[in-house]
Amino acid sequence: MPLSSSLSIPLQSSRLPLPFLPSNPLRNGFSGLKTQIPNNKKRPSSFTCRHSDYFAPQRLASRSSEDSSSSPQPSGAQSSRVFVGHSIYKGKAALTVEPRAPEFTPLDSGAFKVSKEGFVLLQFAPAVGSRQYDWNRKQVFSLSVTEIGTLISLGVKDSCEFFHDPFKGRSEEGKVRKVLKIEPLPDGTGHFFNLSVQNRLLNVDESIYIPITKAEFAILNSAFNFILPYLIGWHAFANAIKPADSTRLNNTRSGPDFEWGR
Repeated sequence: MPLSSSLSIPLQSSRLPLPFLPSNPLRNGFSGLKTQIPNNKKRPSSFTCRHSDYFAPQRLASRSSEDSSSSPQPSGAQSSRVFVGHSIYKGKAALTVEPRAPEFTPLDSGAFKVSKEGFVLLQFAPAVGSRQYDWNRKQVFSLSVTEIGTLISLGVKDSCEFFHDPFKGRSEEGKVRKVLKIEPLPDGTGHFFNLSVQNRLLNVDESIYIPITKAEFAILNSAFNFILPYLIGWHAFANAIKPADSTRLNNTRSGPDFEWGR
């Protein structure tokens, strides 16, 4: 009598890893090779963006004030707060990049509206020794959503320049001047970040520069592309979508603005 046997093989579901933002590695960095300031050379193309300050100077004064501020959270947003950042350490300076969330305003209907877009905070700290940086002398620069888009679109040989006046339109206008220049390195191995700050209120005139390699620039661009929808608040909208609400709203829409619903 023939014997029959069956083999049962369990199926395992595969799950893709969720996007992950690294924690702030301010104390776990390393010192890279020192790079000399490149000679001024003619650049193939450049972008010049002049913006008044997008954010109140008190929000840029200290991280403690940023951490203590709070804003209403829309439906579907996480209640817990998480602080992340990415740091690049070189012989002359260190650069830390940190995202800042958008602000929401509650409406009478119970919904929420974005009142101020988020931004990315750049912090430059000069080196005072081997693997030592003076964060008390740090200079900060806030990249708006549009400026992030300019940075992401840079080619290997492209450059751009951003100008900020934190007191634009106020009595102290012109007393604080910040200029961030991003230029290609002469050998084509990356870009050169240079932040110049002139603060007549505090008698400060400082320039901090740091070379960014292709790999480091690619990491920054990847992080910027990931965080951009969150900076404009679209993640909150996506989290708030419910099938029942979506069906009800689509049935009530009419007019030329909703031609795709015909």
